[in-house]
This record gives sequence, structure tokens and C-alpha cells, in this order.
Amino acid sequence: MNNFVRTFLPRLVAVRQMSAYPKHYVEPIFTREAQLAAKEQDEYNKLLHVPTKATKNDESLSVFYNPIVQKVINYMTYGGNKKLARELFDKSMECVKRTQIERINLGKLEDATADPYALLLQAIENSRPLLQLTAIKRGGVTYQVPVPITEKRSYFLAMKWLLEAAREKERKVHFPEKFAWEILDAAYGQGRVIKKKNDLHRQAESNRAYAHYRWS
Repeated sequence: MNNFVRTFLPRLVAVRQMSAYPKHYVEPIFTREAQLAAKEQDEYNKLLHVPTKATKNDESLSVFYNPIVQKVINYMTYGGNKKLARELFDKSMECVKRTQIERINLGKLEDATADPYALLLQAIENSRPLLQLTAIKRGGVTYQVPVPITEKRSYFLAMKWLLEAAREKERKVHFPEKFAWEILDAAYGQGRVIKKKNDLHRQAESNRAYAHYRWS
């Protein structure tokens, strides 16, 4: 009987869901600004009795915490080696600050900031696309239709393009220096990333005649 059960009866395998938390769990509010906003909107008392997810280990109340910076570090991580990604990011910020201070001292820039994190955020904002092309098939023909892009997707593409542009440069130069150059170029509206964004917008403008296929 035992052999029959082992051979012919199906095994019951526990299937784990994608999320460790049920759907009714809410996201944690860990930043001070969000907590004050919740108190002003009388939502804080409601959240006291709602199950909440645990805060991630890299989320903190520190003034140095920035979700955009954390995402850049996550996108830089390869093979789970996040410590190396943090070290490369810190070196990149150091290269950005040194280069910017050198330009300011030489008189090439006026009223410019030397804050590397402000330059990184400015570079990401300048690199964000507003439209993207989506392949839609109508009558046996595939058209490249311009569609608006979501805010989350635009931030992702901006960070991805910056990292790809740095990795595509010559391998004789270290990655922090290449990434710093791309950040400085994008912060002032120059470089390959800005050109890539402008080319995408130009293609979307040339294909605007097919925009109605988005709803048809």
C-alpha cells in the first residue's frame, strides 16, 4: 500500500505566493513628511488598526535617505552584490563633486551647485522621456504608435539609460568616472542620454499620425 501511495497518488506541494504579505496589508509610512501629512488628513488613527508591512532595511527617517538614490543603487546591483554597488555609487558621487568643484574654481560655471545628489536628481529629471513607441498591429500591418509614459516608467528608463551609457564607454576607464561624466552631461542637457531621449520624442512626433490606433 505504501508503494502504491508513493507511486500513483499526486504529491501535495505547498505553493508560496509572490508576496509574503496578504493583499489587505498596507505599505508602511516611515518618512516624517508622510506621517505629518497622514496626521493632518486624519488617516493616522485609521492606520493604527490596519495590518502594516514591515519596513525594508534600507528605508530610514534620515535626512540623507532618498528613494531615487536607493533605486539607482538597486539598478546598479549585479549578482546580489549590493555592497559593491554602494561603493561604486559613492565613488561616482565623489567623482561628480570633484569634477564640479574643479569646473567652478576654473570659472567655467557660475552659480552652479557642487552637491552630487542634486546633480544626479537633475540629470534624471532631464533624461525622463514623456512618450514611448508601442507596436500595435492593425490590418496585418504593425504600426509604431506613440503613447504617454507613466511617471514610474519614465524614472526607470532615465536611470537605465544613464547606467547603460556609462557601461558602453571604453573599458579602460573605471565605472565611477564614466557614470560621473554621464551624470554631469545629463544634468546640463548634454550627452548621449539626452540625445536618446530627444530621438525617441522625434520618432514619436513623426509617428503622431498613428496615435488614433491606441484607442481603436
